[in-house]
Amino acid sequence: MATLKAKEIAKISVNDRKKKLKELKLELMKSSAGAGKSNNTKQIKKMIARIHTINKSLEAPIGVQEPSRKELKK
Repeated sequence: MATLKAKEIAKISVNDRKKKLKELKLELMKSSAGAGKSNNTKQIKKMIARIHTINKSLEAPIGVQEPSRKELKK
């Protein structure tokens, strides 16, 4: 499995990112059903996190910050 860089993920269309996310989650389930945590599992989790981060950053309007956790608790 080739790791995806953040720049590569940002270039992919939204639908393709959703498909890749589903594929990675399925692959994560398959690898976790195997024997223990492997290095492959860690790489899959990192790629899933990268995709989520890119999706969130592309959805947020530029110049608008999300409220911090402290502000949300108030």
